[in-house]
Amino acid sequence: MSVFCCLLNQLLNLRYNLDVCSLLKHVSSLVPLSQEHLVVKLCQLVHHLLNQLKVILDESSLGGLMHYTVSALKVCGSWTHTDVLLALSTIVYGNGPHCVQILSNLLSEDGVLLSYSAPCQPDMELQQAALNCMANLCFRVSGQPAVDDQYRSVCFRVFLQTLQSAQPVGANEILYCLVIQSALKGLQYCFLGGKWKFGGEEELGTLLASVKRLMFQGLPAVSVEWPLVLYPALLPQYDAVATPNPLETPKPPEPSKDSTASGKNKKKKSKGKGKKSKPENSNNVDVEDEGKETAAIPQKDGGQEWRKRDGDVSIKPSPLVLCPSWKRYTSDSEFSDPEGNAQSKLRLNHGRVRQGALHCLLAVVKAVEKRMLYGYWSSFIPDAPIGGPPPLTLLTIVLKDPSAKVRLSALQVLSGILDGSRQFLALAEDTASPRTSYTSFSFTLAASVRELHRALSLAVLAETSVQTLTQVIKCLAFLVSNAPYHRLRPGLLTKLWKHLHPYVHHRDGTVRVSVLNLYGAMVTTRAPLPEVQLLLQQPEGSGGSGTASFTPQSSTVSWRQREGASSPSHTPVPHSPLAPHTPVEGTCGPPWLLQLCSSLVTQPREEQAVRLAALQVLCHLVRGYFPLIQVCLCEIRQVSAHCLSDADPSVQLHGSKLLEEFGTGTIQQYRAENKVPESSRVPISEVVHFWSDVLKGPLNAALQSEQHHKLQASACDTLSSILPQAFAQLPDKTQLMCITVLLGLTYADDCLVKSAAIRALGIYVLFPCLREDVMLVADTANAILAALENRSTNVRTKAAWSLGNLTDTLIANMESVGVDFQEELSDMLLLKMLQAANKATADKDRVTLNAVRALGNLLHFLRESQMSRSAFERPVEDAVRALVKTIQTDATMKVRWNACYALGNAFRNPALPLGKYSTAWSRDVFLALCHVVTSCTNFKVRIQSAAALAVPSRRGCYGDVEQMSTVWRSLAKALENSEDTNDFLEYRYSANLRHTLSQALLHLLSVSEFRDLPALAASLGGEEGMAIREHLIKYLQAEENRGGQEEEEGEGEARREKYMFDCDTTCSKIPKFLAFCIWSCFELHLLSWIKTLMLMIMLTEEIFHNSVF
Repeated sequence: MSVFCCLLNQLLNLRYNLDVCSLLKHVSSLVPLSQEHLVVKLCQLVHHLLNQLKVILDESSLGGLMHYTVSALKVCGSWTHTDVLLALSTIVYGNGPHCVQILSNLLSEDGVLLSYSAPCQPDMELQQAALNCMANLCFRVSGQPAVDDQYRSVCFRVFLQTLQSAQPVGANEILYCLVIQSALKGLQYCFLGGKWKFGGEEELGTLLASVKRLMFQGLPAVSVEWPLVLYPALLPQYDAVATPNPLETPKPPEPSKDSTASGKNKKKKSKGKGKKSKPENSNNVDVEDEGKETAAIPQKDGGQEWRKRDGDVSIKPSPLVLCPSWKRYTSDSEFSDPEGNAQSKLRLNHGRVRQGALHCLLAVVKAVEKRMLYGYWSSFIPDAPIGGPPPLTLLTIVLKDPSAKVRLSALQVLSGILDGSRQFLALAEDTASPRTSYTSFSFTLAASVRELHRALSLAVLAETSVQTLTQVIKCLAFLVSNAPYHRLRPGLLTKLWKHLHPYVHHRDGTVRVSVLNLYGAMVTTRAPLPEVQLLLQQPEGSGGSGTASFTPQSSTVSWRQREGASSPSHTPVPHSPLAPHTPVEGTCGPPWLLQLCSSLVTQPREEQAVRLAALQVLCHLVRGYFPLIQVCLCEIRQVSAHCLSDADPSVQLHGSKLLEEFGTGTIQQYRAENKVPESSRVPISEVVHFWSDVLKGPLNAALQSEQHHKLQASACDTLSSILPQAFAQLPDKTQLMCITVLLGLTYADDCLVKSAAIRALGIYVLFPCLREDVMLVADTANAILAALENRSTNVRTKAAWSLGNLTDTLIANMESVGVDFQEELSDMLLLKMLQAANKATADKDRVTLNAVRALGNLLHFLRESQMSRSAFERPVEDAVRALVKTIQTDATMKVRWNACYALGNAFRNPALPLGKYSTAWSRDVFLALCHVVTSCTNFKVRIQSAAALAVPSRRGCYGDVEQMSTVWRSLAKALENSEDTNDFLEYRYSANLRHTLSQALLHLLSVSEFRDLPALAASLGGEEGMAIREHLIKYLQAEENRGGQEEEEGEGEARREKYMFDCDTTCSKIPKFLAFCIWSCFELHLLSWIKTLMLMIMLTEEIFHNSVF
């Protein structure tokens, strides 16, 4: 056996190039469980090989090794169980779902893992090994299933109990830290193992309380009494927090002059009584540290106590010193070698506990719903301090923890909380003066945002670790992207702008990239923001203030002393000496941020990541602050040309995106609804000159770059962003080049390029200068029809959208050009478009959305001569039935809205055989619209269906009396129920719904014939018609008021004449006195509408009873 033991020792020291699974399986069959020493050696070998070589066990080896280790736990002595559990934890790592056969035994009430992992376990090494094994069981490999929830819940409870248990008296503190680390790792794996309901809100509060306590593990300056549970709301539990020990007399705070000096970012040396002298460098660090702490906790209303909030703890103040006690380690010479080594290990393990707690908290942040997590916001993020001891939060760790890794982890947690918090932070507001009687939640939240700004700005200035500094700036980017600065007092972004400017020139590339990303977030959030607009107009480095540009300390040592802290590589390089030191308000010219990014992009030796980040900032600038950027057409053209000529495809892609953003900005300026004055727009001549130069340059090469499909697609998007008015003034050959290239790219093999080219053609066909070109319309239609047959959903989606635009062009040409354009367009092409659109309605919702729009336009466009042809009869019927089916299906509301709109569009075609007995689908159309208008839960769909029912201009379109009565009753019922909804968001559309329904009912009344009057009179008369009459009266009174305003503008007479004409056309079908009553309602401004309506009802009833006609 000694020989075999030596062999196992040699195996532990070898490097392997063979099948490890077969080796371990074979060796396990040779080692009997009775030889416990060999079992221990084998377990060490298993742990060593699987850990070192990262071997993935096959199913046979996994089962064999699990059976062996579980049997060893049952047979071998307890002294071997630590090594056996260590091997078992390595075996089950990531294999939890495949260990079902052993989990029921290991995790049962009397199972080995539960007994060994219990907080009462005296052997802490054994407890740590069991916890580690349970954690590895919960670990989930990406793409693999997670362990069953019942076992994960058992492990979760054990981990949580371990965190809640106190350190045993006399236990080794390092071993206790290892136990806590294993429990934290297990909790982290539980949350990262996929979707899982771990418990209620009480359990979450217990977990967060334990994690928050361990976030400050081992920091001697923190002496607190922690709550057992954190609650998501302020509870009386925290009104009676523990008071300081009466034996400890709190010292007064530093004199106000020191606090004032620290607020000005000036570091002054303090002299402490009885403090041993230190080297000058060390003394500077301590004093600087104290200055930062004083700056981090400004004292306001010194006589008031620190506000209590949920999750706050009472802090027992320690005697006043120049820096926290965990930063006052002078040198290892104060300890003997063994003692110093033990202290270092203990500090290291305490730091790992804090880091593990933060990793666990990050997993909780990612796994728990945001709305539930924000209830604990004040437990981890403070609001503005008002005096007294500060609360212990994530910002405390960011500013004061001695470990850079722990600070980095805290910043990652903070970033996770801020990411996606826009809806929650949107409640923050402090623009109004604060109330003295109470503090509103919006004001408290705004104070929290300001505190985040203040603390993170301090962290930027104080941080020496490049990785942590990068994470601080990233965290600020998350804050800027989600905070509602339009609801906050201005100044926050100005200070941040000033503090960050020197770091643009930091010697580390990752820092420069993160700063540029933060600037990108500033120019993106709520753009255009007046404060940012003012900052962009200031000279470089001014930061919008009247003082000289701010630079971080470069001659003094940073406030944290650690290895490499005073190295120049950790100190930001001051900004460019070319930057002005005296700002001039309202300076003209290009924004300095644009100049900075342009110089970074064109700098040949700049890092690629920095250039790409600068290009992204340029795109954000053009998108959000186009009025400031439009004076820099030459600079934008030069930068984009430089990027498109670059050898790197990613730089070319960003250059093309920059051109697209500029084109989109000019289009937005010229849209009528934006009401931009002519003097504020970019002149058409400059836009034409800009695109002429661009299209002559390297953009053509990008369009023909077949090796880089993303670049080709982006170039197509750039072509589609040309202003239509400018495109009309481009040379004919340039226009022809653009169209030819796009038509050719629609037949590209790559789906991304094909979809971009189809989309661009769908935009071009709407241009006024191109839409009347029948050949272009036909070529575009053929390209779209081919794309609709593509296997890619994205291509079909873009093709359907372009087909909708193309049919919009047909309607526009029909109204402007007339029959000539309709006759020039091929009937065969129209038939193909109709059939393709019919087929596309059965596709996914993204395709159906625009396919129904195209069907409505095509049914509106077809002439009577085409409708009567046998080739069109079946496609027309299929098109109408496809729209009806889309309305009746469970498609998205936007698709159903488009289908209702399409039917209303089709009803405008007088050639459509609507209402004829020969068309079986006519009744189905009205029944579908009637069903939607009365039963659809979405009010916008109801509105559109009611509008569609009011489109037919002839009584014959509504079919027989029964169908007309059905339409009337449906509209009347919908009007009665226009306020009945369970969704509060729909209630805002109820007024618009009532207006449309009333309009539809009056339209039916205007086109009704003599035979329809009994049904209409029955509906309007009696108590049942009272609600309808009230709604109609309100609608007509509103129309009366609007008509009075139009009369003042000279339009009332035209409306009256049109209405009288409509009445006269129906006089042959409606009794003259009835028409007179209707007209009198309008002529007398509806002052006696009720009497007139009742007269109509009575007269109508008299007509039918006495058979006057």
